[in-house]
Amino acid sequence: MIKPDLTAPVPENIRSVHFVGIGGSGMSGIARLFLARGSAVSGSDRGESTNVEQLRALGATVHIGHDATHLGAVDAVVVTSALWPENPELVAAHERGIPVLHRSQALAWLVADSRLVSVAGAHGKTTSTGMIVTGLLGLGADPSFVNGGVIESLGVSSAPGRDNLFVVEADESDGSFLFYNTAVALITNVDPDHLDHYGSLENFVSAFVEFADRASEVVVISADDAGARDVRSRLSHHNVVTFGQSPQADVRVTEVSENGPLTFTIEYRGVRYPASLSVPGLHNAINAAGAFAVLAGLGWDPASVIDAVSGFGGTKRRFELHQVVGGISVYDDYAHHPTEVAAALTAARSVVGDGRIIAVHQPHLYSRTQAFAGEFAETLETYADHTIVLDVCGAREDPIPGVTGALVSERFHDPSHVDYVPDWSRAAERTAEIARDGDFVVTLGCGDVYLIIPQLLSSLKRVRGQDA
Repeated sequence: MIKPDLTAPVPENIRSVHFVGIGGSGMSGIARLFLARGSAVSGSDRGESTNVEQLRALGATVHIGHDATHLGAVDAVVVTSALWPENPELVAAHERGIPVLHRSQALAWLVADSRLVSVAGAHGKTTSTGMIVTGLLGLGADPSFVNGGVIESLGVSSAPGRDNLFVVEADESDGSFLFYNTAVALITNVDPDHLDHYGSLENFVSAFVEFADRASEVVVISADDAGARDVRSRLSHHNVVTFGQSPQADVRVTEVSENGPLTFTIEYRGVRYPASLSVPGLHNAINAAGAFAVLAGLGWDPASVIDAVSGFGGTKRRFELHQVVGGISVYDDYAHHPTEVAAALTAARSVVGDGRIIAVHQPHLYSRTQAFAGEFAETLETYADHTIVLDVCGAREDPIPGVTGALVSERFHDPSHVDYVPDWSRAAERTAEIARDGDFVVTLGCGDVYLIIPQLLSSLKRVRGQDA
């Protein structure tokens, strides 16, 4: 893993740019915006994907695999923190003196003259960003945006707009969210994460304080989350709006009902606004309150904001239904922190009815698994009826001796509620053996766990006597 050098000079003009890891959700979104500006875009990734296919259709040159020969005559090379220092394209860029920019620097170059809305938080930011964008479009605005996931109703994670507004999902994982000239900052929560980068909880919290205080117009921040309240107490900003279920929240969520479509009331400045969403879960009502606070803070009429945000239909890999096999629904969710897992499974519980929830959990990062194994086990055992634990997706990290998925499964109080099955084929078979009519199978993780879904579907069809 490389540490971003946010002091690296950014070229004044970027007419051609190469992305190392162009197929990722964030990188592909930024690449689309460069293409929309008329820049020549090339890149590489480790495998084919829908993002890669779409970028090629838009005119990008994308190579599979990483090789120094892929690097042509470009003005800049864009990378992420997840890159290894030995990547041949990164090495070649340094040897040739080509400016190497972290993706946040490339995005900052794109948004330089815009009124920027930055959405940060340990979790909930992709959904919240999608809600803000959906709301703006419903209000008649035409913002540019870059999100960390595809917005279902739009079919894209990024797009250029005609207005001066620009909405971004701001990544706190490596501190790069401090690079933006933010006008409106939304902080969904400050749940401890990414401590491998920050080194301590204090450094993590301090980064959020700095991010918020830099906002030129308004800070919107959770009133419910303990970490966010800590950040709020340290702010010197003159314009802070809080949201959540807390009685002290400026934008308060009340009267939540999850029987059928999610309905709730938002109380703001003495007025009660009834609201509903097609996506389930209390956490989404709270995310909607944050989006409401942002849009109201931008000057939109509150009643119109409620109607516009209600049109949000979800984002890819956020409680996304893939298929129903013999009465068994197979969902996928990006949750990779205990709080996110709890939110995803609570949302599933609100709509599963009499069925059971079978979680297929892929721990993400060795350091996170080591730090939160107990919390993951407690959360999964509390909110799922049965859990299949896969092995760790290490992503950018080297393995840590003794850290496997078993570290989570061994922490369950009742071992009959969990199976540690590192082999994906066997994991799919075990899931199919357990599942019955009315159950939800939910894959959980921000790695490549979604790739097990075809195996799950095939095993379910075989067990249910359907053609695979």
